[in-house]
Amino acid sequence: MNEEIARNVVLVRAIETADQKREVLSDDDRLYASRSAKELAHWQASDSKSEVTADHFLQQRSEQILKRLAERTPAFAAFAKRRNGLKTLSISLPLLALLLGAGLDRITDPHRVDLLSAPLLLIIGWNVLVYAGLLIWACLPTERPGGAKSALLRRLSVGKSALPRKLPHALAAGLLGFMAEWAQLSAKLTAARLSRTVHLSSALFAVGAVLSLYMRGFLSQYSAGWESTFLDAAQVHAILSLLFMPAAALLQLPGFSLADIEALRFDQAPSVASGARWVHLYAATIFLLVVVPRLLLACLANWRARKLSTHFPLDLEQPYFRALNEKLLADSGGTLRVLPYSFTLDEARDKGLSVLATTLLGAQARLMLRPSTAYGEEAQEALRDTRLDDAAVSVTAVLFSLAATPEKENHGAFLDYLVRQSPRGIAVLIDESGYLERIGAQAGGKERIVERIALWQHFCHFHKAPATIVNLIDPSTRPLDGGAGLSVSAAA
Repeated sequence: MNEEIARNVVLVRAIETADQKREVLSDDDRLYASRSAKELAHWQASDSKSEVTADHFLQQRSEQILKRLAERTPAFAAFAKRRNGLKTLSISLPLLALLLGAGLDRITDPHRVDLLSAPLLLIIGWNVLVYAGLLIWACLPTERPGGAKSALLRRLSVGKSALPRKLPHALAAGLLGFMAEWAQLSAKLTAARLSRTVHLSSALFAVGAVLSLYMRGFLSQYSAGWESTFLDAAQVHAILSLLFMPAAALLQLPGFSLADIEALRFDQAPSVASGARWVHLYAATIFLLVVVPRLLLACLANWRARKLSTHFPLDLEQPYFRALNEKLLADSGGTLRVLPYSFTLDEARDKGLSVLATTLLGAQARLMLRPSTAYGEEAQEALRDTRLDDAAVSVTAVLFSLAATPEKENHGAFLDYLVRQSPRGIAVLIDESGYLERIGAQAGGKERIVERIALWQHFCHFHKAPATIVNLIDPSTRPLDGGAGLSVSAAA
């Protein structure tokens, strides 16, 4: 899923979540969008000769809903087309940096090359400090405080925070929620793009400074020299030797001696002939220490930005997306894998499970019934041949009998293992049919059933696997509406 699709999907989710009273999008609107998206997703997959994926479905559904909202509310259409100013900044800032660098000679003497030129030394020194700072920053913990940088990233991620006028209350609330969420989700992408822009701007500023040196040299005669109140010739020679060492070594540029430095004091006769040599030394040093590293950092940031933009990290295992994915599977079919615990199913209950699978995952649903785990058996041993991350399985469900009393050491340990090891979470089915047959007609039987259901629900909730009560003899007594009644634990 790329950035554009993810943005639309997150925007639709924010609006649907805020519109609990169906003021903006009715149930018919949502149902129509889902049905249309299913058809379009199937066509899209057919054209590309691939399987229907949640990405295809969510893309088509979000486009349908956004189109409908834009037709009904022109103010929303303007918001949907709104983009942040990062693209403009990524073009204008490097160009401005190049122009500023090219104008650097305006603040220096246009007729001499100062061996201790403050602007050129500042360019080199600042960039070396930046490299050291980046190295230290990379070694810091991943979770860092927000501050001004986070505020800047939010501003660059969503653009201006003002909303269009004349928006319905629910829609305005949804847009505010979207801006807050999108700023958080796209923070890494925005940071990569901002980093690319800053590094490129720094490189072009240095290029502009070097170009200004050479352009002025074509029009003026440079004299080379230096002057200092606190430094003598030996100290200046040491500083310049260290500064120009990379350029002299890599590009084979001519060196200089202490006598050369001593002869270039400005209080002596200016040296006109040596001006070009020092221009070349400074230009080569800036190229090696500023331009090349900054361009490499800009390329690295650009690679990160393109990767995040092409494969946007949106978690589709969240409850909202799971519910929509179940609707997609309701037409395309899916697999319900059932793991009974200390529960042997007869033919009637096996048919009841098939009915539940069809209700949850559509007419083409498949039931995968695994052998029952014996009471007290270790979960790791019992499930050693079961791939809990099998992509072909739509839902994995544990099946218990309501007649059993939940025990932490056995039922709880089994649930804890599955919750930890299942990447997509698990469902828990509690079959009440056997307990109903046994005590349903007895005096106080209904109250005991209610108490036992409450006990199991509390027990499963404690183990982070919400329970769903079913009746495998007569599934219609506990209807599950297309997955809406099936609770699934959070992904591990």
